[in-house]
Amino acid sequence: MVFEVVITVDRTMMTDHHGKEFLGFMTTGPAVGIPETLWLWIAAPKPEVDDLGRPKVAPYGLRKVEAKLIDLGFNAAVVDPDHINKHLDTMKVLMVGHHDYFAYGPPSSEWWFITGEEPVNRRSFIRFMRSKAVRRAKAKGVKIIAGGPAAWQWLWELDLWKEFGVDTVVDGEAERVVGDLVSKALNGEQLPDYVYVGPHNAPSISEIPLIKGASVNGLVEIMRGCPRGCRFCSVTLRPLRYIPLDFIEKEIKLNVSKGVKSAILHSEDVLLYGADGVKPKPEPLIKLHELVRGLVPGHIAWAHSSLSAVKYAEDNYKLVSKIMNDVLNDKQDYLGVEVGIETGSVNLAKKIMPAKSAPYPPEKWPEVVEDAFRIMHENRIIPAATLILGFPEETPDDVVKTIELLDRLKQYRSLIVPMFFVPMGALKDRDWFRRNAVKHEHVELMIKTLEHSTYWAENIMSEFYVKGFKYAPIKILLKFFIWYVNHKVNSIKPQLEEMLKA
Repeated sequence: MVFEVVITVDRTMMTDHHGKEFLGFMTTGPAVGIPETLWLWIAAPKPEVDDLGRPKVAPYGLRKVEAKLIDLGFNAAVVDPDHINKHLDTMKVLMVGHHDYFAYGPPSSEWWFITGEEPVNRRSFIRFMRSKAVRRAKAKGVKIIAGGPAAWQWLWELDLWKEFGVDTVVDGEAERVVGDLVSKALNGEQLPDYVYVGPHNAPSISEIPLIKGASVNGLVEIMRGCPRGCRFCSVTLRPLRYIPLDFIEKEIKLNVSKGVKSAILHSEDVLLYGADGVKPKPEPLIKLHELVRGLVPGHIAWAHSSLSAVKYAEDNYKLVSKIMNDVLNDKQDYLGVEVGIETGSVNLAKKIMPAKSAPYPPEKWPEVVEDAFRIMHENRIIPAATLILGFPEETPDDVVKTIELLDRLKQYRSLIVPMFFVPMGALKDRDWFRRNAVKHEHVELMIKTLEHSTYWAENIMSEFYVKGFKYAPIKILLKFFIWYVNHKVNSIKPQLEEMLKA
C-alpha cells in the first residue's frame, strides 16, 4: 500500500521519548555538553515502524488529522520522516504539524536567548524540510500543508516558508477545513496561503474523529477549550467541549491494543473535566480516573491543570488526595503535570489573567500558587511550571514579586521554566518581548529558576522518573547534564549581564 496524503513531522516530535514525556523538553534546547546525535537519542529516539514506514506511535494531533482524512475517504497515513521516500511515486500532499516549528515558543526561545545557540527542535525541523526526500517531493509537484499549535510561527519565517514551498498554513482546529484543502490539492486547484480557523468554525464533538493509530505515550484528549480567558493565550478563544467518557475509553483501548501502557490525559485544565464553571466536581473526575486506571496498565499523567483548580478541588473535596491515594496509588508513585504560574504579581494577574485564580479573586493569586504547590508536593504530583517575562505593562516591581514567590516555592518539588512573552490570544497585536527589553530583574529571575530546577531535578530523576536498569544509560547522561547546567549557572549571570550591555 502506498499513500496519496502523507502526514509527518521531524524527529523531535515523531518519537515516544523513551516513554518519558518530560524528556521531550530536552528537544527545546540546544545540545549542550554532548553531541547533538546523542542529545537526540536521549530525548527523541526513533519509534518502531512497519514496512511502509508507519510508526507504532505518533503525535496525537497528527493522528487526529489522519483519522479525519480516513473518515472522509482519503488515502492518508502518518509516516515516519525517515520513510517518506517510500511514497514519492504516489504522494500528492505532504502534511506537517508541530508544537514549535522554529523555536519561538516556550521554553525554546529562552534556551536560545541564554545560550545563543539554535535549539535542537528548530535545527531538526529545518534539516527535515531541506532533506532530499522533501525536496524531491516538492520537485514532483507535491503540495505541502502545514498546521498544528505552532502554525503562527510561519508568519515570522516568510523566507523559509518560500524556500520550503509550503502551499498552505492552517492556524487553528483543522477538522472542518482539512478535507476541503486536501480535495483542492489533489484536484490541482489553487490553495489559500493561510487559513485561520476561528472559534466560530471550531468542530463540534461529533466532528472530532477517533484516532486510528496509537498516540505518543498514550495521550488522549478529554476536553478542548478553556473558560478562564487569560489574555495571553489563544486556547481561551475556543469554545469549551467535554469529550464523552465512551469516546475517551475507545481511544485508550486502541492505544493499549497497540502496546502503549501509559496514558496522558490532555486538556488545558484536567481538573475542570465535567466542572461547574471553574469549580471542579468530584463525580466526573473520579469516574474519569477510575475508567482510565481500569484500562491502562502503566503510568497516568495530566497534560495541564490550573493551580486554582488544584487548590479548590483539595480544599473543598480532598479530591487531589482521593485521586492520588485511592484511585491511582496502587500502580504509580507520582503523577506529572504542566501548570502555569506566569507571574507572582497581583497587579499583573488582575490585568492579564483575572480569571486564572477563579473561583478565588486575583488578589489571592500568589497564595493560590503556594497552596497548590504544597498540595501537589504532599500528594506526589510533580509540576513543570511556567513563568512569563515581559508582559505588556510589566514593571520591575512585578518581576520582583515573582522572584519573591519563587523563593517561597523552593521547598516544593517542581521544575520551573521562564518564558518570554509571545503575542498570542487577545494580546496578539502587541510586540514581542525582545532581548533589548531584558532588565536586571529578569536576569535574577532566570538565574533563580535555573537554580530551583537543577536543585529538584536530581531528586525527581532519582526518586521518581528514570528508575530501573533499562534507564541506566539515560540516567548517567542526565546526571552529566545536570552537573553541566550547575557548572554553567555559576557563570551565567555575568554572561547575561554582558549580553544586556551589547
